[in-house]
Amino acid sequence: MVRNVFCVLVAIVWTLLMGVCSFLAMILTFNRSASMVVVQKWWSPVLLWAGGAKLEVQGLENLSKEQSYIFVSNHQSTIDIPTLFMSLPYDTRFVAKKQLKWVPMLGWYMWAAKFVFVDRANHREAVRSLDEAGEQIRGGISIIVFPEGTRSDDCKVHPFKKGPFALAMKARVPVVPVAIEGSGALMPKNSWQITPGPIRVRVGKPIAPEHFENDRELLIREVRDQIIDQSLAMGGLGGDKSDPVAARGLEGISERGPLPAEERSKE
Repeated sequence: MVRNVFCVLVAIVWTLLMGVCSFLAMILTFNRSASMVVVQKWWSPVLLWAGGAKLEVQGLENLSKEQSYIFVSNHQSTIDIPTLFMSLPYDTRFVAKKQLKWVPMLGWYMWAAKFVFVDRANHREAVRSLDEAGEQIRGGISIIVFPEGTRSDDCKVHPFKKGPFALAMKARVPVVPVAIEGSGALMPKNSWQITPGPIRVRVGKPIAPEHFENDRELLIREVRDQIIDQSLAMGGLGGDKSDPVAARGLEGISERGPLPAEERSKE
């Protein structure tokens, strides 16, 4: 109980303080990416420390500093966000649901730093957001996505939505499978119960989307299978490889119903 209260207080106070520092970094340097130094070097480590997390990262040797990527990760916990900021030493942005844009301080910072917001209720706006993400990638920024669309409540890897892979196909940017294990035990979904322990991150080898000849579902299967294998190799629960693709949801977040025929043709 004491650790839970401590973690909540640290998260609130430190996030507010680092939010101010991030804004100052962008203003003083005239560079949106300057804020990422604050996020990766100061904000994220303190949140993991407060939760008693011991971070272990493998596979960074698979990446090139000269290349932008789309990092595709499974999602077990809220703490996955600072975990990936710490684990991936790149100029990164997350794809996030549009509602976060209106959260005081957090949303303002994400908007100023050019995070990618997706409107889960509007297919055309979702497509436009993914186009903007493609422009950012071509400008040297890497994108992090959680294609399951939400946190896993059983720590297994669930089916993926198609949006991030449509972006990869269009932008011709390598997709990197990333597996996270341990975060769901440290801070489960829909719970503030904090249990200190290890968080393991394994970064796979980049996968070139052009090798899949615009077969998006084949790309999804390959990336998800690798994440499941990485999860199992780290002692995780993996997932069901027989059902790789979510039934619907263009942007990796959407839960809306079937699209009209004219919009499906654009997907």
